[in-house]
Amino acid sequence: MRIRKKHRGETEVFTDALNDILFILLMFFLIVSTLANPNVIKLSQPKSKSDTKAKQNVVVSVAQNQQYFVGTTRVSLDSLRSALLPAIQKEKTDIPTVVINADKTVPLDDVVAVMRVARELGARTVLSVDNN
Repeated sequence: MRIRKKHRGETEVFTDALNDILFILLMFFLIVSTLANPNVIKLSQPKSKSDTKAKQNVVVSVAQNQQYFVGTTRVSLDSLRSALLPAIQKEKTDIPTVVINADKTVPLDDVVAVMRVARELGARTVLSVDNN
């Protein structure tokens, strides 16, 4: 008596669309990662050894030649208070934090002016620095 093995068909996984899906996911994550960076204004920051983390509620960037940015919107020093007020009021924390992202060549008076405006609005200020 002869026992025959049944011939089973080979299973195949079709991966034709896998390359397209991976490419689309790669492009999505590349685009999202560039949009998620709040520090899109390139500044040379001072260096520090300490590592204090603060939740970045409102970011104020101070570039050379007294150029002020609230987020990515350019404002003058005179209109800084009116630009910061809606951003601070939008936060749901008890004490909102204003992160000052200043170039290392900016005079200290410009940074102190931003600190003064934030303090008048009832916000805490943190100076953003690069790690050493």
